Amino acid sequence: MSKEQDLGQKIFEEVGGMGNVSKIAHCMTRVRLGIKDTDKVNIEGLKKAPGVLGVVEDDTLQIIVGPGFVNKVAGAMCEMAGVKLGETLPDNLDENLTQSSAKSGKDLVEERAAAIKAEMKKKQNSSSGFKRLLKSVSNIFVPLIPGFVGAGLIAGIAAILFNNIQAGNLDVGTWMQYVTLLNVIKNGIFYFLVIYVGINTAQEFGGTPVLGGAVGGITLLIGVTPELPIKNIFNGSDMVAGQGGIIGVLLAVYLLCVLEKFLRKWIPNSLDIILTPMLALLIIGLFTIFIIMPFAGVISTSLVGSINWIIAKGGLFAGFVLGTLFLPMVMLGLHQVLTPIHVEMIAQQGYTILLPMLAMAGAGQVGAAIAIWMRCRKNKPLINMIKGGLPVGILGIGEPLIYGVTIPLGKPFITACIGGGIGGAAIGYFGNVGAIAIGPSGVALIPLIANGSWLEYVIGLLVAYIGGFILTYLWGVPKDAMEAVEE
Repeated sequence: MSKEQDLGQKIFEEVGGMGNVSKIAHCMTRVRLGIKDTDKVNIEGLKKAPGVLGVVEDDTLQIIVGPGFVNKVAGAMCEMAGVKLGETLPDNLDENLTQSSAKSGKDLVEERAAAIKAEMKKKQNSSSGFKRLLKSVSNIFVPLIPGFVGAGLIAGIAAILFNNIQAGNLDVGTWMQYVTLLNVIKNGIFYFLVIYVGINTAQEFGGTPVLGGAVGGITLLIGVTPELPIKNIFNGSDMVAGQGGIIGVLLAVYLLCVLEKFLRKWIPNSLDIILTPMLALLIIGLFTIFIIMPFAGVISTSLVGSINWIIAKGGLFAGFVLGTLFLPMVMLGLHQVLTPIHVEMIAQQGYTILLPMLAMAGAGQVGAAIAIWMRCRKNKPLINMIKGGLPVGILGIGEPLIYGVTIPLGKPFITACIGGGIGGAAIGYFGNVGAIAIGPSGVALIPLIANGSWLEYVIGLLVAYIGGFILTYLWGVPKDAMEAVEE
């Protein structure tokens, strides 16, 4: 049995068996399970399972296993259950799974990170309307992140080749065709992104996914030509494809779901399959073209313009605030509201200038962890935690360091956040350092930096490392953490 199958089986055992799971999904680092009866879940057993980096209790049970590996574990679990990702599991699945005999040593950073994070999540009020909205935004965009990353890296390669062609380093006739091919592949995600967002939005709000995709596709205005334009009813200007962006699609598809549910209540069952899709698509389609697209166009353009203006004018200060406050936002779940803003900025200008600044927050934690390592060498368990969390922290996955090291110690989390703010200030000073896709951070974000500004981003990372290190080394290490502790 493979490693991912072993872990998948262990997860099923600790959550009360396959019969207690309603759905299996995953994001970049977490297996997400719908749980029927939470009383049957053994959280402590999950935390101790080899390969589990943490457990988060929310409206879904989230088991953190790390990037790349998460796809394999979720796939193995789906194969065991005989379902596809996102499908509802049958109620009659066998819950009696064979106990795994494979055992491995307990990783301290993973266990402690999981315990702290789960405890903090329990204290959050997940029943509020705002929390539900943030969770819906997450559910819409998280499944798209692998596409953002893959297409973004391809776009980065194409940009590097194109820059070398323009500089005369590569032959136009030979290499331009490869640039074109790479851009075609990249556009498979980004050009039709409104359709993917429409499908996920409809699925999230209880509508028909294909109708949600159709409404997203309407915003592309396929078939409209300069000779036969559609006029903006508010100012008489010609409508343009994509006007209103992602924000318009989210609003339009949400209204589609509301209308579709209303129609199904009143239309006879014999006519539902014919009339409901037609009427919903026709009504919302017209409303999208003539009302939502112009309205959302003003909002999205103003929003992106305002962010660019604030960062351009704020410079150092804006970068410092964003870098300092991002991790507290993550802990409160507020970072999810930034995802559609990132996507809209990428759609309008080809990159988001927010992400590189926010990525400095994790770099500050790395610097703080190194400082703690140097000051607390006699504390063997703490050093082992840092050894386990530091490599993935450098790659942009900061949960082990944040929840396993800096938050439990208290002061280092504050000094690390300020260190991240210093890195953010450096990015703000350079200005116009953007990322062409969202998903990674830390060193892993370097290939996605736009406009050849990767050196400025690397300098920002180094500044955040150094800032977090110095502040923590001088003022952030508690005395009791420096005392000798044996394993």
